[in-house]
Amino acid sequence: MHEAARYDMEMTDLIQAYDALVADGTLQRDDAQEAVLPEFERIRAALAEPVKRGLFRRAPEPPRGLYLWGGVGRGKSMLMDFFVSHLSVPARRVHFHAFMQEIHAAMHVARQRGVDDAIAPVAADVAASVRLLAFDEMQITDITDAMIVGRLFEALFAAGVVVVTTSNRVPDDLYKDGLNRQLFVPFIDLIKDHLVVWELASPTDYRQDRLSGSPTYFSPLSAEARAQLDAIWADLSGPDAQPLDIAIKGRTVTVPQFSNGVGRASFFDLCSKPLGPGDFLAIAEACKVLMIDDIPCLSRNNFNEAKRFVTLIDALYEARVRLICSAAAQPEMLYLEGEGTFEFERTASRLREMQSADWAA
Repeated sequence: MHEAARYDMEMTDLIQAYDALVADGTLQRDDAQEAVLPEFERIRAALAEPVKRGLFRRAPEPPRGLYLWGGVGRGKSMLMDFFVSHLSVPARRVHFHAFMQEIHAAMHVARQRGVDDAIAPVAADVAASVRLLAFDEMQITDITDAMIVGRLFEALFAAGVVVVTTSNRVPDDLYKDGLNRQLFVPFIDLIKDHLVVWELASPTDYRQDRLSGSPTYFSPLSAEARAQLDAIWADLSGPDAQPLDIAIKGRTVTVPQFSNGVGRASFFDLCSKPLGPGDFLAIAEACKVLMIDDIPCLSRNNFNEAKRFVTLIDALYEARVRLICSAAAQPEMLYLEGEGTFEFERTASRLREMQSADWAA
């Protein structure tokens, strides 16, 4: 049973707005999505109330936020964007990885100024700029994030910042099996105290449906292949794509374009740089769909790039990431000569399997 407050069951702004989008064909009605709308409306209505200030008036308690979790493609990010677009208060919608990168950078600047407790001024700056933070894809894989989120969010909540976030994991599975996880557990309790936890249990994977029947492997490389990838990207990503920086053991790995769980990069971006298995696992964790442009033919001339490509495909395959790509040749013809051709047979097989209509379903 969902943990939730009691609501007036009359029609509310967000519910009416959702109905209007269904009526004009923009959205398909979904019972699971409709069920969580009162939670979003509860937060929107509370934030819309004017803050009455006076000598003896106390600021009203901020509403509890929302932790919306569930499988990929269920509409979590869409619902959050829909909600943020109807807010009348300062709010920021940002991917969780990108937000944590900003926090680390701001803490570094604070320490250079000689600040002993860098979290306090950084949290204060965030709280001064927004009343609501909307995070896409809350997930924590890096120990440096795990060790600061508790105090960071404690400060944000104390300042009255409301948090709405999506995730593929229930809170108890955040940073699962991570190093020194016992130090992270208080953050999970903090999330449960300040956010209503709600599972979006829709039976429909809308992202998968949008790709159903559509090719996902385009060969040979050509202007037409590029145009087809551009069209798929425009359909899946939306207009607000930005680079995604992922912190991994003190380094940063960048997916050049990212939006709504969909990443896009070129073969050069991913395989011509000194990236390893941990980097590719982090990318697979962050991206539910990954688009790769311009995979070349492979040989002894680009053996290191080929090895990284094999490792990348293994990471995407094990994580069940949907792969969409353009390549110089069909999988079986990509790597025909040089050391590693035998090992590449498995990669070619996986590339074929990942093109199937039910892949990652």
